[in-house]
Amino acid sequence: LFALIFEGECVGIQLPVAVELKIVQCDPYVRGASATGRTKPAVLETGLVVQVPEYMSEGEVIKVDTRTGEFLSRASS
Repeated sequence: LFALIFEGECVGIQLPVAVELKIVQCDPYVRGASATGRTKPAVLETGLVVQVPEYMSEGEVIKVDTRTGEFLSRASS
């Protein structure tokens, strides 16, 4: 995160391209779900709702694109 300061005032910020956020609510894991195709809504710790692959579960940490608000991938451990 970078802030642009002009004459002592913050006039802009630059966000990272992706942030890691935790899934706090989503439908349960579906046994046999594949990595392709279907998605489900998930509520993240910030309150943002994003579409994630149906195999994702509550408590998992994911990467979200700050420009679009879309799911990118599972966060690496």
